[in-house]
Amino acid sequence: MKRIVKWGLRIGGGLLVLVIVAVGAAYGVAEAKMRKDYGHVRAPIAAVTPNAALIAEGKRQATIRGCNDCHGADMGGNTLVDQFPVGRISGSNLTRGKGGVGARYATDDAWARAILHGVGSDGRPLLLMPSQEFQGLTDADVAALVAYLRTLPPVDRETPANAVWPLGRALVAGGVLPLAAEVIDHDAPRVQVQPAPTAEYGAKVAGVCTGCHGPGLSGGKGPGEPADWKPSANLTPDRATGLGTWTEADFLRAMRTGKRPDGTLIDPRMPWKAFGQMNDVELRALWAYLQTVPAKAEGGR
Repeated sequence: MKRIVKWGLRIGGGLLVLVIVAVGAAYGVAEAKMRKDYGHVRAPIAAVTPNAALIAEGKRQATIRGCNDCHGADMGGNTLVDQFPVGRISGSNLTRGKGGVGARYATDDAWARAILHGVGSDGRPLLLMPSQEFQGLTDADVAALVAYLRTLPPVDRETPANAVWPLGRALVAGGVLPLAAEVIDHDAPRVQVQPAPTAEYGAKVAGVCTGCHGPGLSGGKGPGEPADWKPSANLTPDRATGLGTWTEADFLRAMRTGKRPDGTLIDPRMPWKAFGQMNDVELRALWAYLQTVPAKAEGGR
């Protein structure tokens, strides 16, 4: 019996050591990723001269791209995650008010780098900044966003300091929650597709959908999502669980009214009110693209 107990203690101790080593390794890998210097990355854009029309378009772009979800309705910052053992992460206060980071982005290029490359004013990766979803933005879109951001009214709000805890670090280290700056090819030439009701342009618009519906747009539970969150919908042409029985008119109506063809309401977690601010060209292009993706069962990401 003593020998069994002794071996049990050795095995238990060995497992504890392995856990400690694994946690330490994950911490180190995640820390290296979050502190990597991307100061060499550039995103030059033509000088932006804000005017009423450009600012209004920038505000619309910010809405349909989900910027308000992370940074708040007034862009003055918003706590996104505060859950142990994942982390506490806030969308920055983007204004020049107290606690804001607006003054740090002194040039149009600095704002563009954050938007397109997920790189902050200090050259470090931005946490939870979905720049990989914004690769379809045209120069005109970026200019409008920059004009809007530069003219935001100051908001005095200090968000809690970001902290990534053990599980969050493990997810970052394992690439389950990748940082945008590490998955974007910063040296690749930007391929811009001009707005038109085509699948080609729709593929660019669909970047805003992949964060929730997955790269294959078949929905389901995403990595790191809370257990009480409902799975996202299947947007593929699958006839059983997707949009295979919908028409373009059904899709546009759903995005404008929040109602499916059968009259049921779309879950309010789906930001249809924001996406409803897309113009007809954008929505028709998105629909055209959705017809081209492979049909998959729900959750078949």
